[in-house]
Amino acid sequence: MLFNSFQFALFLPVVFLLYWFVFDYALRGCRHQLKWQNAFVVAASYVFYGWWDWRFLLLIAFTSMCSWWCGLRIQRGRVQATSKDRKSKAWLILNVVINLLILAVFKYYDFFVNEFCRLFHLSSEGLLIKVILPVGISFYTFQALSYTIDVYRGKMEPTRDIVAFFAFIGFFPQLVAGPIERATNLLPQFLQKREFSYEQAADGMRQILWGLFKKIVVADTCAIYVDQVFSTYSTQTGSALVIAAVLFTFQIYGDFSGYSDIAIGTAKLFGVRLMRNFNNPYFSRDIAEFWRRWHISLTTWFRDYVYIPMGGSRVGTAKIIRNTFVIFLLSGLWHGANWTFIVWGAYHALLFLPLILLRKNRVHTNQVAEGRLLPTWKEALQMFVTFAFAVEGWVLFRSETITQSWEYLRGMAQWDSFRACYLFFTQKEVCTTAWLCILMLIVEWLQRDKQHGLEMNIPQWYVRYPIYLALMAAIIYFYGDAVTFIYFQF
Repeated sequence: MLFNSFQFALFLPVVFLLYWFVFDYALRGCRHQLKWQNAFVVAASYVFYGWWDWRFLLLIAFTSMCSWWCGLRIQRGRVQATSKDRKSKAWLILNVVINLLILAVFKYYDFFVNEFCRLFHLSSEGLLIKVILPVGISFYTFQALSYTIDVYRGKMEPTRDIVAFFAFIGFFPQLVAGPIERATNLLPQFLQKREFSYEQAADGMRQILWGLFKKIVVADTCAIYVDQVFSTYSTQTGSALVIAAVLFTFQIYGDFSGYSDIAIGTAKLFGVRLMRNFNNPYFSRDIAEFWRRWHISLTTWFRDYVYIPMGGSRVGTAKIIRNTFVIFLLSGLWHGANWTFIVWGAYHALLFLPLILLRKNRVHTNQVAEGRLLPTWKEALQMFVTFAFAVEGWVLFRSETITQSWEYLRGMAQWDSFRACYLFFTQKEVCTTAWLCILMLIVEWLQRDKQHGLEMNIPQWYVRYPIYLALMAAIIYFYGDAVTFIYFQF
């Protein structure tokens, strides 16, 4: 079930009404009210997830059960172990191995078998399993792993409430494309009574509206031109390639951050707060700032569970280089079983490395142009250069093969590439798409110190509602068939 589908438009209000008026108001005073409410969350989430393929439910249920049980055994092992954490560590390793093995089989097995056979000139016939990649498996697997790791580290106590735990893993707003929540933030919210807040729900609706605008109006409109150019890149001019690369940069941002806005806004309707996943990454002044603002839940996951345990930046130069490449290569591989993603990760590692070696990776931790309407010339230049690096990286990300990405980047360097800005505003379809991207950027620039583009304090209803109606009209006008979110494939 897609957030931008008619099915979800019917599903959400039904679940909302049942959640608050049946499993909250009608059961108020009931001894097991919270458990019933959480059970309803699990049921609704499994309907939402099983809409694609009911067989996926078996996998997420197994992951949830395994992680819940291992969490309890880790705690018990810590109490009973005669040697420090021996049993706890064994249960942690078991859970990590099981979860990563499931992820490896479904997502990476065929890729590595193919590459191995190609390297040694062997036939892969009969060795491939060709299974469907379960939607969102990378997201909920990492969420489950973080729970058992945090329990082992003593950051939280394991829960015995299996219903609340299943709700934590399967909560439908963030189930298939994040944010990748930490148990320390999300799980406690399912262990305590949730109260309806009109202000929170109204803000959630505004965030959903802004997310739909970014997805349907910006990302899906960009996709039309991007798909056309990337599928015929060898016959395109340099200017067309540059335009498509820039538009894909806005497409993937509008698509993924739009999903995150819808997910976070939907969670607010149910009294649940999710972590922020994007913080205006295209206003970054260097690549380190970009990665603090892009896909925050994944970046911080690798930082906390891989980079810091390996020593982070508190070790020698050689190990800093190793640690930096490890997390970026893993991040690339997390996105998909393709060499393009791995090279994309290495590309960003190369950009990030000078900053961390020179201890300049945390120079820009505040909002750009803080307290001012416009950036300085220096800030504008820094943002432009960082954006240009990101555009080149997204070509690697979007390409199907390394060869295609190389030929595409070479094509962008043709002499007529400088006509790209001219074509942006002379071709009708491209011009419309460009202005939509600019509109999104203007709104987010003005709201860069807020949580989302429509988090505004305008008391006059006659000012607010025309804005909402204009956005809804644009969404209806540009809406076509429900287009799958890009990150569903990860």
